[in-house]
Amino acid sequence: MCLVTGGAQGIGWAIATALADRGAIVHACDISGEHLERATSLAALRPPGGAIHLSRCDAAVREQSQEWIAGVHRREGRVDVLVNNCAYVRWTDLESMSWDEIEQTVQVGLLATVYATKAVVPLMRAGGYGHIIAMGSAISRVPIPPSSAAYAAVKAGVEAFIRVLQAELTGTPVHTTLIRPVTVGGTDFFRRHVPSRVMPRITDFLPTLTPSQVAGSVIRVLERPRPVVDIPAYLPLLYGLYGCAPTVFRRLTAVGGAARKDFGAVPWHQGERKPR
Repeated sequence: MCLVTGGAQGIGWAIATALADRGAIVHACDISGEHLERATSLAALRPPGGAIHLSRCDAAVREQSQEWIAGVHRREGRVDVLVNNCAYVRWTDLESMSWDEIEQTVQVGLLATVYATKAVVPLMRAGGYGHIIAMGSAISRVPIPPSSAAYAAVKAGVEAFIRVLQAELTGTPVHTTLIRPVTVGGTDFFRRHVPSRVMPRITDFLPTLTPSQVAGSVIRVLERPRPVVDIPAYLPLLYGLYGCAPTVFRRLTAVGGAARKDFGAVPWHQGERKPR
């Protein structure tokens, strides 16, 4: 039985459907009525097999998160997988962000992960198995401008949280994995929140991931647990280059100005329609 936060859209929906395609019972929550309505319609058209149950829940509100998880546990009797995916995006410099936007970035991107994780760990330990996955980002290791300092801080916080949690859960039946993707196209992240003009030119020449590729990484890590997954696999090379010469690396990424690719228009994968 699987839980997915921010699961009615983008990467979260791709993960929910990938899990259900493999026979899992999936409970996904989201705060957007628009995305929940669309996802509910799509879930009703799915072939027999795994099921996707959708709920409206603000995972960044501790009481709502705990109530949702407890309700699912009462219904299903166990929680096997938690995918922490929800995020709030306001892609601009710190000075241009309001206090409310900064706090929401941290609450949705970091505290929601902490709330859900703390709620499921005792349930997984009692059930004898569990796997907690958190969506990090390459930006936590290579913070190149222009970007959002608040968003980068949240992803760095998620990484630190999961890495320490891995040590705390050593010897228990609960696995934890941090997934760090590079640019993921075809979602509202770029269609609504992050225009291509604020991305550095270098991103035009690097592979753009799809939500389906990220979902595929989730499936593989559930089959063969690993503490950290970087996608694409070459990302550690970029981390090393940045670590050796961060100033030079930043200057190189700024050559050529802004990106020209429309990252929001990237199709999920061949044969699958991009969400409207």
